[in-house]
Amino acid sequence: MTDAPVLPGRPRGEVRTGPATARAVNVLAPNPSAMTLDGTNTWILSEPGSALAVVVDPGPLDEGHLRRVVEVAEQAGKRIALTLLTHGHPDHAEGAARFAELTGTRVRALDPELRLGDEGLGAGDVIEVGGLELRVVPTPGHTADSLSFHLPADRAVLTGDTVLGRGTTVVAHPDGRLGDYLDSLRRLRSLTVDDGVHTVLPGHGPVLEDAQGAIEYYLAHRAHRLAQVETAVENGHRSPAEVVAHVYADVDRSLWPAAELSVRAQLVYLEERGLI
Repeated sequence: MTDAPVLPGRPRGEVRTGPATARAVNVLAPNPSAMTLDGTNTWILSEPGSALAVVVDPGPLDEGHLRRVVEVAEQAGKRIALTLLTHGHPDHAEGAARFAELTGTRVRALDPELRLGDEGLGAGDVIEVGGLELRVVPTPGHTADSLSFHLPADRAVLTGDTVLGRGTTVVAHPDGRLGDYLDSLRRLRSLTVDDGVHTVLPGHGPVLEDAQGAIEYYLAHRAHRLAQVETAVENGHRSPAEVVAHVYADVDRSLWPAAELSVRAQLVYLEERGLI
């Protein structure tokens, strides 16, 4: 969802298939929309010089896209050895089972229903494939099963839908919870402060080269929206639809259904804390 201006770190631009860091290559899925921006970013990750690669978020069930991901890897001399999911939304995960057939890989995810194979993903897990190291960072909030992947060697983090390359994301109530989401943003911010992460490789939109600035913006934006929702309720706008019409009046109406999910999550957050 994109109800905010361009984020710090990189100007608005076209998202393309191609290298983003020394270890990350994007293959853009052909599913652009108001919710998916330019489309889903499918990430191929590999240590330079290694013949093995990891794919994060194969994307929608689009045969052409899935085969294109395999083709891009093979053209670089890479064999895909593992598939990972940031979360279970169809634009990221629907193609995973078919992609596993094409590549012969396991699929690892937090949600057991999305896994193909015995291994899942959890806090503190370190994934090593062909010399590549990825660290699993739980980032619930957009959804309960949302994960990010820290790529230390590139000082980068793959954020799925937790931080987008343009605009802001939906807290997808009731599965997503605002308190969890704010904690996840703070967790990502700590990576920029304590671990030197400076690049966001998002699930949608362009790469962000000022990770700390982007995450700080997200936190400020959420605080601002929360204050607006609280004020709207105080002024008599009680239902989620009424709050959306008041707070998101300047946002394209096609995004209001998604905005209502976030508003519901904000109302629950405020109610739980006795603020409304």
